[in-house]
Amino acid sequence: MRILFDSRKAQHKTPFGTVRTGESCIFRIHVPDVCAAVGVSLVLENTDDQIIDEITMNAAERDGKYQIYECKLSLGSGLYFYWFRVHKQEDSFRLFKRGSGTNMEEGEKWQLSFIPADFVTPEYAKGAVMYQIFPDRFHKVGECDLEDKLGPFHIHEDLTETPRFGADIHGNWCSDFYGGNLRGIEEKLPYLKELGVDIIYLNPIFMAFSNHRYDTADYKRIDPMLGTEEDFASLCEMAHQLGMRVILDGVFSHTGSKSIYFDVDGHFGSGAISQPGSCYREWYRFHRYPDQYDAWWGMENMPNIEETTPSYMDFIFADEDSVIEKWMKLGADGFRLDVVDELPDEFVKPLKERMRQINPEALLIGEVWEDASNKRAYGVSRRYFVDAELDSTMNYPWRKAIIDFVLGHDDGRGLGESIMSIAENYPPQVLACVMNLLGTHDTPRILTALGDPFEGDKEEKAERYLSKKDRMLALQRLHLAAFLQFMLPGMASIYYGDEAGMEGFDDPFCRRYYPWGREDESLRSYFAHLARVKKELPALREGSILVKKAEKGIVIFERTYGPETATVYVNRSNETIAIPQGCDLRFGSGIDFDGENYRLLPNGFCLTNAVQFIL
Repeated sequence: MRILFDSRKAQHKTPFGTVRTGESCIFRIHVPDVCAAVGVSLVLENTDDQIIDEITMNAAERDGKYQIYECKLSLGSGLYFYWFRVHKQEDSFRLFKRGSGTNMEEGEKWQLSFIPADFVTPEYAKGAVMYQIFPDRFHKVGECDLEDKLGPFHIHEDLTETPRFGADIHGNWCSDFYGGNLRGIEEKLPYLKELGVDIIYLNPIFMAFSNHRYDTADYKRIDPMLGTEEDFASLCEMAHQLGMRVILDGVFSHTGSKSIYFDVDGHFGSGAISQPGSCYREWYRFHRYPDQYDAWWGMENMPNIEETTPSYMDFIFADEDSVIEKWMKLGADGFRLDVVDELPDEFVKPLKERMRQINPEALLIGEVWEDASNKRAYGVSRRYFVDAELDSTMNYPWRKAIIDFVLGHDDGRGLGESIMSIAENYPPQVLACVMNLLGTHDTPRILTALGDPFEGDKEEKAERYLSKKDRMLALQRLHLAAFLQFMLPGMASIYYGDEAGMEGFDDPFCRRYYPWGREDESLRSYFAHLARVKKELPALREGSILVKKAEKGIVIFERTYGPETATVYVNRSNETIAIPQGCDLRFGSGIDFDGENYRLLPNGFCLTNAVQFIL
């Protein structure tokens, strides 16, 4: 008989997942009589593996041959870890986590987060549909004034050309453009509305040298190729009229070397390099002035910033004419923080607070590739949730889990564990608006990821496309992947063009120009339909999640909101599975009906038991 404790079950821990400060968390561990235990204590540790308390658990009621021990905790905001010490007459042993059960002396520690009692996230983001746009590659309307555009640069005349994947003849990287602009995005807002989009996330739009614009040159100016402040304000106004929000990319861990602030070429005349006495010099980490300095991942064209420099914090968010205040007053509804793990908590927390002062419904998303609840960067455990710093993060763990499952690399156990791990570790208000993605500007196109495992070099990847057979298989897989993406808690984020069937390997081939007039209309309609389903069902927008089964190719989970429960079935096994009698089928694929009962065929999936939805 094993000692029983499963932190995801109410009989062992309540409440599920994170706990608000001021509330209590109750633990109950079931110890079989054969252990001859005389007591149990819960050992609490901090993020540095230091024991900070050992709480004696009280013997409570019995359950057959098990003695139940329980205790109650109420802690200050923070991330903690715990395990149990089981005391016997002569000695004791430690009890750790293994899978969903327990194990003596070896295993993992359980995680426990206490979050601020007043931590709220924007209601409009819960269960929303997001659309990510790489501005240069979406849509172009008219011509922009290129007089102040940092150069040299090349503009593709043929919008179907493959992006340049090497340096130009002068050694410049990422200097080719297609001319997509803000007016082009505004013109396509009705298209995004029809697709079901609630939130538009724009990759960087500020003045920069490169086409990706992560090498900011001027935080307070729109890149000339994209348009003007008036264009941006108009875009936001029109989006708001259509019920959509606009989120900007905040690239605050580094600037461009050709920026006003660093000015390696002396173009502006007032930067840290061009003017030794510049007020910006203290922003950078020089080892030997002026030619040795910290740079983002060693890229000299992106010098790192000392983010907690008071003048920099004032400039970005604290001053009345700060960067975030300027763009939020022009219509931005929030920011996505690039490489947030490189921004110290001392920078992120006050930035969030200032955003909420400007707009109480502002949304702050962080780029995190791992579980953000226990993220540790540069030797420090981050406080994204326990200090209410971030409303949402980019959910790369679920992306990997979905792809592994759809490709058959996982029989469902990995997906089920990933779903419940994030659901347990993230505050529910964050989980409801976590950014669920299948593709971004940093990953291969989802169709390519699901259809072509090729790992050649850039030159080989440049013009490589799926065969007709492979594309049909990839589309079938994408239907399942997108279904899971939209059924799970959080915001379903569509990377521009994925709904149109675009292909492409990693950067820059995932950044081609949108194929207007050549879209896969069937796929686009499918995404729009998923968006309608998600919007119509409260259980899919804000409901809790519980994985009921995840093994042998079958995944079943429930989304519950009040009296409503929506159940998701996915069958990647070779068998046909029965859908329980009495279930109302709402949406699905690969379903057989014998006149009385529904059955899910291999590679089928469906949604049942939700409120009535009319196609």
